[in-house]
Amino acid sequence: MLELQHISFQVPDDGGSEKEIIRDVSLTVPDGRLIAVTGPNGGGKSTLAKLITGIEKPTEGRILLNGEDITPLGITERARLGIGFAFQQPVRFKGIRVFDLIRIASGKNISISDACDYLSSVGLCARDYVDREVNASLSGGELKRIEIATILARKPSLSVFDEPEAGIDLWSFQNLIEVFRHMRETIRESSILIISHQERILNIADEIVVLRDGALAESGAREEVLPSLIGTAAAVGECERLDPLKGAKKPC
Repeated sequence: MLELQHISFQVPDDGGSEKEIIRDVSLTVPDGRLIAVTGPNGGGKSTLAKLITGIEKPTEGRILLNGEDITPLGITERARLGIGFAFQQPVRFKGIRVFDLIRIASGKNISISDACDYLSSVGLCARDYVDREVNASLSGGELKRIEIATILARKPSLSVFDEPEAGIDLWSFQNLIEVFRHMRETIRESSILIISHQERILNIADEIVVLRDGALAESGAREEVLPSLIGTAAAVGECERLDPLKGAKKPC
């Protein structure tokens, strides 16, 4: 279980003062749950993911994983404790094969057959990818799914995905939803946190957290929070929905 206790994060601005990006956020991510974090652009969602994974350190507050204070730890130490992170823009590794990347992520000497199983689970034809280099020859959608395959191989206790829908085609996105749905149905002692604007991702979450201007604006069960995001016929008209890119309501 992950706990954020009164987390704040500030950076220097051009005027020499401090700009507050995250403001007094307290949040619990229980085991066996899929939590979606959404909200307007610039609301602090990606920064929150970086604070959880150790890329950034909070200026105030504490972060606990299974009761252990991990606030001072960096990204490598947190990864060893079981926090996995999928970047919004996956990193390319020239000279490293897809198989090597999955093997390194798993932390053990897996077989090519094992790696192919992980690739197949994210909708890739394993024999076409297992020996390819993780370089510019791969599309954004292919890289995204390979990165998710490494998360599956790693089996972290907490998987954090920062806008996994970014830069991928519609078919890849539909497949991605099925991957997350399967992960949600099979997790027990692990948990998933997804930063996303996409209504279809929000719709498979157990809980939804809304960040606005760096602060926690709303949180609760999907059934309670999602209707307020996509609107109702009385509030916004029957033909308005959630903008999948910006989180704002727009006409159909």
